[in-house]
Order: sequence, then structure tokens, then C-alpha cells
Amino acid sequence: MPSFERDGVSLYYEEFGSGFPILLFAPGGMRSAIEFWAKSPFDPTAELARDFRVIAMDQRNAGKSRAPLSRSDGWHTYTQDHLALLDHLKIKQCHVMGGCIGGSYSLGIIQAAPDRISAAVLQQPIGLSPSNRELFFAMFDGWAQALKPSHPEIDDAGLREFRDRMYGGDFVFNVSREFVRTVTTPMLVLMGNDEYHPTPTSEDIARLAPRAILLRTWKTPDVVGQTVKRVREFLNEHTPKERS
Repeated sequence: MPSFERDGVSLYYEEFGSGFPILLFAPGGMRSAIEFWAKSPFDPTAELARDFRVIAMDQRNAGKSRAPLSRSDGWHTYTQDHLALLDHLKIKQCHVMGGCIGGSYSLGIIQAAPDRISAAVLQQPIGLSPSNRELFFAMFDGWAQALKPSHPEIDDAGLREFRDRMYGGDFVFNVSREFVRTVTTPMLVLMGNDEYHPTPTSEDIARLAPRAILLRTWKTPDVVGQTVKRVREFLNEHTPKERS
């Protein structure tokens, strides 16, 4: 099992195919793990591996990845994991693709290291709506309570601080609209259409980011083949010609 160890954190990952690298951030909320890709409208570990070196990972304390819990954890903690994994694999630049929570992870790594991300695909990104904050809190609480017996290092108050840092903000929770206005990384946004993935969030990202494209219809069985083709074309179009 390929895993990367750092500072008490064990990150599990798998690789598929070859070529220019693309780092995947899976759907699944706090349980974001490789296995969720198989339940998506299309599985990029299979569909993109013919053109790219596809790197899929389990987020900390999801799937086969493990880490301590801290009251100071938040979006930045995950971004540090992502950059550390790229460093471990000696990848200087890559594409990213994120489903669900992975859209926010993608924007986070673009904010932290814009020169390392050549293009991004955001698949139905999460975001705040007038009615869904409690849904995100409940999702976090269910994940945290399952972990709590094996993590005596954190108490309920610490978990609430962690939860509020993750889901107490607005927009996509970890970056602001003001930041997205400055993003020059090419982005393809596959529009969301439910409570966790509000349509206005996808529309706002596409409207604000100077080089973002919104794909409104993409996941029904009659069009998903065209979507895969569009994603592959988009990533190939933005793959650097000179690779270091």
C-alpha cells in the first residue's frame, strides 16, 4: 500500500496511468477517499489514466489515511498535506480535480501555491446556501464522533473549533470571492445542483474567476461520455508543453 508519512500523519494514495500528473481530491465530505470516485458519474482514475499520471488520495482520517486531530486543524491543514504529498512525489507542477469538498481543496491549493497548479476541474463544488450550514455541521459531527474513541487528544470543544474553522465561513468555506476574482488558473466547473453543492456556488466561481468555464449539464447518463471528453480536452489543452 503506497503511503506517505510525515509528522505522525499517514496519507494513503494510489497512482494510475502515466504522463503529466493530476492530483485528485475525492468527494465524500470529511470522509473524502479514493473509493468515492467509483460512485461518481465518472471515475477519473479510469477515464483520465490513458492521458495522465493520475494520483488519487485518501484525506487524513478518511479511508486508509490517519492523522492526529487538533483544535487548530482546518482547511490549511489539508492544503499542507496536499503540498507535502506533491513534494514527496517530486512533482513540481500538476493539474488538480476535486469533487464535492474537493472543489474547496482545489481552490485552497491554488491559493497556497498558484505556480504549481496548471489547471483545475471542480466537480459540483460545495458551498454555503441560506439553508445548508447545519447539514455541513451534521456531516462533520458524524465523522468526528466516529473518530472520537480513537483520538483522546481532542475534546468536544476542540472538535467544535475544528468544525467551525471548516464550515463556519461562507462561499466555498476556505477561500473568499475576492480571492477567486484573482485566480488566473484555468478552471472547468461542473455545476452542482443540490443542497451540499448549490448551483449558485458553481455559477459564482465561473462568473468571478477570469479563466473559468461552467458546464451546466454534465452528469446524466446521456451526456457523461461527452463530459469525460470535454474534461480530457480541457486538461490536455492546459498541460504545459515543457515539463520539468
